[in-house]
Amino acid sequence: MTYQTAVFDLDGTLLNTLEDLADAVNYSLKKNKMPLCTITQVCQYVGNGIVKLMERAVPSGKDNPVFEQALSDFKEYYAEHCHDKTALYPGVLALLQNLKKKGVKMAVVSNKADFAVKELMPVYFPNLLDVALGEMEEMGIRKKPAPDMVYKALAELRCDKKNAVYIGDSDVDLATAKASEMDCIGVSWGFRGRTFLEEHGANYIVDKPEEIEKFFK
Repeated sequence: MTYQTAVFDLDGTLLNTLEDLADAVNYSLKKNKMPLCTITQVCQYVGNGIVKLMERAVPSGKDNPVFEQALSDFKEYYAEHCHDKTALYPGVLALLQNLKKKGVKMAVVSNKADFAVKELMPVYFPNLLDVALGEMEEMGIRKKPAPDMVYKALAELRCDKKNAVYIGDSDVDLATAKASEMDCIGVSWGFRGRTFLEEHGANYIVDKPEEIEKFFK
């Protein structure tokens, strides 16, 4: 099967953002006098957006009386430090450049806050991606795994989902592809790993970014 459009997840798929996310979580927890998280814990907590990340990191979640302050502190810190340690996975830049040369239309759809997505795009993907969307539930667009963001990206690209494939690293991504009625390529280098993707039913699994090129005409 070959495709004409690629819809990518961001964190754990194109970018390794884990250290910056963990630093922001622990900045907030320390400021609010709560136990810190290990990077392994943060890795398990990501995927459903900033609010859910902090719900999982803060003891008692939203029931904690300082939860809203902790969330605000996270956002403030992350806005200033979202690309201190973040890096492209090896081979990703070449993949995107080659797909662009082929005329493939490309979008990023992320549960990361929209302000952070917009901040990261010109730093790591200058003039490579056609559409980049972060979390925008305040606009009535449900976050992943609902299909809303994917459908919005496809509409902006003027592409049909029948010719598109979703590419991601997690259970949220697999569920998003299913809800969007699209095939999914799972990437084993992200936050969950090959065994997890096999167990959760990815249509295809790749171990290196260059392996994705074969799916496009």
